[in-house]
Amino acid sequence: MAIFSKNNILALTAGCLISTVMMAAPVPEGEQKASGEQSSSKQTASSEQKASYASTRPEVEAFIKDLVKNEQFSRNEVEAVLGKAQRSDRVLELISRPAEKRLEWKDYRKIFMTDQRVNEGIDFWLAHAETLAAAEKEYGVPASIIVAIIGVETYYGRLTGGFKVLDALSTLSFDYPPRRTFFTQQLKEFLILVREQKLDPHELTGSYAGAMGIPQFMPSSYRAYAVDFTGDGQSNIWKQKEDAIGSVANYLKENGWRAGKPIASKARVQGTKYEQAIGKTVRPAKTLKQLETAGWKPVNVLPSATKAAAMSFEGENGTEYWLGMENFRVITTYNRSKLYAMAVHQLAKEVNTGYKTAVQKKKTDATVANKS
Repeated sequence: MAIFSKNNILALTAGCLISTVMMAAPVPEGEQKASGEQSSSKQTASSEQKASYASTRPEVEAFIKDLVKNEQFSRNEVEAVLGKAQRSDRVLELISRPAEKRLEWKDYRKIFMTDQRVNEGIDFWLAHAETLAAAEKEYGVPASIIVAIIGVETYYGRLTGGFKVLDALSTLSFDYPPRRTFFTQQLKEFLILVREQKLDPHELTGSYAGAMGIPQFMPSSYRAYAVDFTGDGQSNIWKQKEDAIGSVANYLKENGWRAGKPIASKARVQGTKYEQAIGKTVRPAKTLKQLETAGWKPVNVLPSATKAAAMSFEGENGTEYWLGMENFRVITTYNRSKLYAMAVHQLAKEVNTGYKTAVQKKKTDATVANKS
């Protein structure tokens, strides 16, 4: 499997929570409003906005010089690309209020734990069972987790985005100071990527944060982790489900996934010290034995030497207490939110149960048919 050149910038995936999300395909019905809003803003953009990414702006000039000096671009080609990029106020609006910071778990969960998303996940697994089995074998990542991430990100490739990636990344690079460094690097990676893959930078669409394709990779993650799982010489995460499946598995493995190890366990708490054990991050820092002295006990049977992070979530029926292991932390490298990781974990479990039931039913039906 051909893996593109690596870097250490982690993915920032936008998910499909607030408005539009992700790719260069016809915009699905569910995204018509938001993408229409973006088109409208383009049509009414002032001449000043349309020229806002010209080299007369110091930060744009510095960006161009960097590409010319360090990445062997010509000034003319960079200016030609950026000259067509347009600022998107909608992008700036969405990036300022991500759902992971606005919603409690009880509301966030409702978005992803629906019968439709679970059933479509089962269908996706059945349709791509061979590829998912191959990815699980090669990378050590469970098929259920791969399916769940694709399900959370783009509804199994159905909602892949309606924002032009060039517009989104240019807007966030030059008109969103809080994350300028990150997004300027992503814009740079994007321009290198389209040159490598011989793609049209003006045609590719994705999320408001510039995440692309079925797995919603940022440009740096595409270049670092996308794989050619079909053997056709290109890692096409926009159109090929096989490449998307292999790429998600490779991403998780490269970010520390531990094959066969637990992800998370619900916990019971007691005493007066248990809240003090809840940290600010999901990085496992204490063993279960240490956490037990603080009043935490996993519902699942796990070795006492297992390291975990104590977490609380505001659920439908009150506070839920969970213990997240290293693989839970790895999921958060895809999207730095414990809500996101918990959604992936729980969706994976539901889809896994449904898939096994569907496979067993197929076997039973086949046996009955053969006997008759």
